Amino acid sequence: MATDEATPAKKATAKKATARKATAKKAPATNVQPPRAEDVLVEVEAAVDAEVEAQKSQGLDPVLAAYRLLRAYFRHELTGSEHVPAGGALLVSNHSGGFMAMDLPLIASGLASGLGVKRRIVTLAHTAIFAGPWGAMFAKLGLIEATREAAHEALTSGELTLVFPGGVHDVLRPTRDANVIDFAGRIGYVRTALEAGVPIVPVVSIGGQETQLFLTRGEPIAELLRLDKLLRARAFPISIGFPFGISIGTPINIPLPAKIKTRILEPVDPAAFESPEETDVEVRRRMQEAIDEMADERRFPFLG
Repeated sequence: MATDEATPAKKATAKKATARKATAKKAPATNVQPPRAEDVLVEVEAAVDAEVEAQKSQGLDPVLAAYRLLRAYFRHELTGSEHVPAGGALLVSNHSGGFMAMDLPLIASGLASGLGVKRRIVTLAHTAIFAGPWGAMFAKLGLIEATREAAHEALTSGELTLVFPGGVHDVLRPTRDANVIDFAGRIGYVRTALEAGVPIVPVVSIGGQETQLFLTRGEPIAELLRLDKLLRARAFPISIGFPFGISIGTPINIPLPAKIKTRILEPVDPAAFESPEETDVEVRRRMQEAIDEMADERRFPFLG
């Protein structure tokens, strides 16, 4: 009898032990150590060297070649290129990286690689950019004035047109808000897409706000100094980076090679909503969900 009663107990104990082992295998490691900084720099150098060697035999356009080098420097990864439609489309992205934002070259070269074709991407930029001595150079890089007429012509011509609705407000956001989608209430991009009859393609990137430490936009300081009246500037950004350390507007630090990932989401038909405001809410909702998911997958800041 003792033997018969012990058998079920032993079986139960064995099952519990097996369950504990299975749970232990599934449990994520809690003591994962981040890669060393020197290892990351070696990885970046190797990626850039490999890209240089690849370009030697491809005869790339100089602009695209430079863009691809930047992709190697930031170890950039782009997914979702299958969501880009064949015709004109308005790509709507968050903006990251301060005064040295790299969204345009990373997205442009990433799409060129992902789509397997060198489709031209134009980017809507503030008119003031073209007034200075660098206006011609910016035009060669695919920037066009952010006017309704220019955007309409590009979109109806079948161009992939990239816009950052959040502008300076978004690109100078502090590090604590790195993963917040904030267009500062601007919805003009929706009207632009509606007038051209093209879909809106949300684009989300993460990592750009890790290229240096962004402390504040400094909007109250700009207002106190009346910079909005004197220089038409509503921000007085303060950041910490390399090689100058603390930067109060200037000098402009060199962005560190943080790992940047970009995800292209499914197109949104702006005509399917009752108002531009509703379309904007839906676009930002999808983008926020995507960046939250990407942030959860990110193991370490800067390293990716």
